[in-house]
Amino acid sequence: MIDNHAGASVGLVVFVIAVAGACLIQERRKLQKIKQNYFRQHGGLILFEEMKSKQGGAFKIFSEEELQQATNRFSDQQVVGHGGHGTVYKGLLKGGVEVAVKRCMAITEQHKKEFGKEMLILSQINHRNVVKLLGCCLEVEVPMLVYEFVPNGTLFHLIHGNRHGRRRISLATRLGIAYESADALAYLHSSTSTPILHGDVKSSNILLDGDYRAKVSDFGASILAPNDESQFVTVVQGTCGYLDPEYMQTCQLTEKSDVYSFGVVLLELLTGKKPLNLNAPDDEKSLLMIFLSAVMENKLEEILDDQIKGENNAEFLQGIVELAKHCLEMCGQNRPTMKEVADKLDRLRKVVQHPWAQQNSGEDQSLLGEPSFLASSTIVSDEYFSIKKNAIKGLQSGR
Repeated sequence: MIDNHAGASVGLVVFVIAVAGACLIQERRKLQKIKQNYFRQHGGLILFEEMKSKQGGAFKIFSEEELQQATNRFSDQQVVGHGGHGTVYKGLLKGGVEVAVKRCMAITEQHKKEFGKEMLILSQINHRNVVKLLGCCLEVEVPMLVYEFVPNGTLFHLIHGNRHGRRRISLATRLGIAYESADALAYLHSSTSTPILHGDVKSSNILLDGDYRAKVSDFGASILAPNDESQFVTVVQGTCGYLDPEYMQTCQLTEKSDVYSFGVVLLELLTGKKPLNLNAPDDEKSLLMIFLSAVMENKLEEILDDQIKGENNAEFLQGIVELAKHCLEMCGQNRPTMKEVADKLDRLRKVVQHPWAQQNSGEDQSLLGEPSFLASSTIVSDEYFSIKKNAIKGLQSGR
């Protein structure tokens, strides 16, 4: 009798284990099928082969499990950044390779499009100052993107981080970062098969590597510039404080919109101030308004970052000020191209790094008084100031 009971119990246990095992196998198959469906939806092997050919064979398709292991199951301790289009985690792949994994938390059709667009755009880019896309994960509902890890954080943090203990940033370093960022944007605008408009140029989208070289990142708001101008109309994206007022009025993102946003980044590098401070008095909320007021009242010295005031470089600072002012023209047609901006910054940084060259070439005079560039910059008038002020008021209610 006892043997019968024991046999029945063992049989029941075996049956339960068998059923549980069957259910587990069924769930795994179901999960695998879902992953395969996502993989096919995202282009799978076709996308892999296309991007592999464009990236010189270095592009990789990662499994979800690989990225979970690399990021300690997407632990909060691994988060290195949040953006409008996803959360970025630091990861460590097998072999000790550090990566940054961009994962979208909110799953909407818009987010799917943005991640797909970022993959498409980055597949066409090969520039030392643009963050490199190493691969992606396609077996999830929204693809995860895997980038090279850039260790020194963002330009925003370098400028606005711990104000009391922050490292000193020389004018030469600032000019180097500005030039590299401008060169990357110029490449996007003019050196790819189809011009790429970044759409969200700001200091927090400029990463810094171990040698403080710039890496432009976050292409979730970017677009491939269409030939048909009517296709430019889009939902206004970007970040308040950096948005081109002309873009806000027309909903047409152009190359000159990136130029305007870059002008704001130049102001950050010059002043050490944030683009927007909603806690400040009304006339000090916007860095642009502070800058324009200082220009009109001839008080630029008062708003420059203390770290670069004492370097006996007033003439070079004036050159950067004029360049920033030109980038921030209200009318996009009056702004320089990013190529012109990059060339100007390149010449400025070379003279700052090698001041002895001034005595032989007189290059500083061409930098600071070049008629084809600086002399064409519009003088800040009361009317211009008024238009800017109205535009800024509109910006303060945005993101």
